[in-house]
Amino acid sequence: MTIPSTKAQGSGVPEPATSPGPDPRRWLILAVASAAQFLAVLDLIAVNIAFPAIGADFRSASTAALSWVLNAYTIVLAALLVPAGRLADETGRRRSFLLGMTLFGVASLGCGAAPGLGWLIAARVVQGVAAAVVVPTSLSLALPAFAPHERATAVGVWTAVSAVAASSGPVVGGLLADSDWRWIFLINVPVVLVAVAAGVRILPRAEPMRAEPMRAESGTEPVRSRARRLDPFGTLLVLLATGSLTTACVEAPDWGYAAPATLAFLAAGLAAAALCVAHMRRHPDPVVDPALFRSRGFTTATLGLLSYFLAYSAMLLSATWLFTGVWGYSTRRAGVAVAAWPLTVLVVSMLSGRIVRALGERRGAVLGAVAFTAAPVWWLVAAGPSGDGAHYAAGFMPGLVLAGIGAGLYQPVMFAAAGLLPAHRLSLGSGVLMMSRQGGTALGVAALVVITGGARQPDLGALRAGWVFAALTAAVAALAGAVFRTGQHRVGTGQDRAVRRH
Repeated sequence: MTIPSTKAQGSGVPEPATSPGPDPRRWLILAVASAAQFLAVLDLIAVNIAFPAIGADFRSASTAALSWVLNAYTIVLAALLVPAGRLADETGRRRSFLLGMTLFGVASLGCGAAPGLGWLIAARVVQGVAAAVVVPTSLSLALPAFAPHERATAVGVWTAVSAVAASSGPVVGGLLADSDWRWIFLINVPVVLVAVAAGVRILPRAEPMRAEPMRAESGTEPVRSRARRLDPFGTLLVLLATGSLTTACVEAPDWGYAAPATLAFLAAGLAAAALCVAHMRRHPDPVVDPALFRSRGFTTATLGLLSYFLAYSAMLLSATWLFTGVWGYSTRRAGVAVAAWPLTVLVVSMLSGRIVRALGERRGAVLGAVAFTAAPVWWLVAAGPSGDGAHYAAGFMPGLVLAGIGAGLYQPVMFAAAGLLPAHRLSLGSGVLMMSRQGGTALGVAALVVITGGARQPDLGALRAGWVFAALTAAVAALAGAVFRTGQHRVGTGQDRAVRRH
C-alpha cells in the first residue's frame, strides 16, 4: 500500500490523512470551533486591559500577587497545549472539546464571582486548563470536515477569528472594564452555553482511528493493532519545560532578567527540554513522536510561526505603547486606533483561500510574511512623535494594514500544516503549532521589554529599536515561508511506518 499524496488538489493546503469528503454541516462546525478559539484568545488579551481595575478592587494585594491573574492563565495554557492535544487524539476530539468548553464556562463564572484574589487566580488556572483542551481541538475538528479546495478558506476564517480576538482584546477589555471588570469573564458564559449546545448537535461523532493497523510483511494479512502506550514521564517533562520557560519569560520583567529566580526557571526549563528530547528518542510511543518533525513542511511551519509571533507580539505591544505613551491616547482610543489591523485580517483571511489557490501555499506565505515585515519598516520610516496623533493616518495606519495583510495570508498556510500529519495526530500537531504561537508571543513581549530598557512607557527611540527587532524576526518568518513545502509524503509515526507497504 502506498501512502496517498497529502497535497490538496488545487487548494494549496495540505490534506489530512483521512478525507471522507465534505461534511454538509462544515460551516457550522467551523463556527463552533471558531467561537471557542475566539474566547480562549480574547481572555488572554482582554484581562491585561482590566488589570488596573482588578487591582483597584483588591487594594491590599501586591503588584506581584496581582500579576498572577494574568500569568496563571498564560503559563498553564502554554504548558498544557501539547499534552492536551495528545489526550484529545487518544480519547476523542469531540468529547475533549465539549468538556473543555464546559470547564471554560464554569471557570469564567468562578472568575466573575470571585470574592478574593486567591479565588480569582485559582479560577484563572482552571480557565487555562480548559483553554489548553479547547485550542488544539478547535482546528482539528474543523479541518477534516472540508473538501480539499475549501480548506484554505476554512483555515483563513479560523485564523481571522483568532487574529480579531487578539487584536480587538484591548477594545473589548477597555469597554467592559469601564463598567465592571467582572463582565470580561461573565460575558463568556452565554457564549459557552450556545457553543456547547450547538456542539452537541453539530460536531461529528466519528473519530479517525487512533492507529493504523499493523500488517504482515507479505501485505496479505493484517495483524493486531499495537496498543497505545501512555507516556507519563514524557508528559511531565513537557509540562516542566514549557511551564518553566514560560514562567521565566512572563515574570522576568518583574523579577529582573538576571534575577536568581528568572535564571533558575530558565535553567530548569532548558534542562527539562533537553531531557524531553532525549526521552522522546528512546520511548516507543512518546507524548510527542519525533517522527512528526520528519516532515519538512510541518517543521518549517512550527519554526515559521515561532518567528512570526515573536514579531507579532512585539508589534502589537509597541503600538499600544506608542498610542498611550508617546501620543497620549486613552486606553479606549488606543484600542480603536489599532482596529485597522484586525479589520484588515478579517477581510484578507476571507480571501486567503482564493489567493493561496492562485499563488500556491509557498508564494502565499512569502507574500504574507513580506507584507508583515514591511509594517515595522514603514513605522521606522514614517511614524512621527506628534502628540496630537497627526502622524497616525499617514505614518502609522498603513503599517497596521500591512500587518493585517501579512497575518491574513501567512497564518492560514502555516496553521494548515497540521494536515501533513496522520489523522490520529491532528490535535497533537495543532497543539505543537499553538505552542509555537504561545512561545513566540511570550518571548516577543519579553524581548521588547529588554530592548526598551524595561520602561513602563518607552519613548519613541526605544520603540524604534523594538520595530527593528520585529522586522528582523518577521524576515525570518518570510525565509521559513520560502522553504515551506507540503507536497512531500505524509509523515508517519511509530505505528504508521509499518504500513507504508501493503
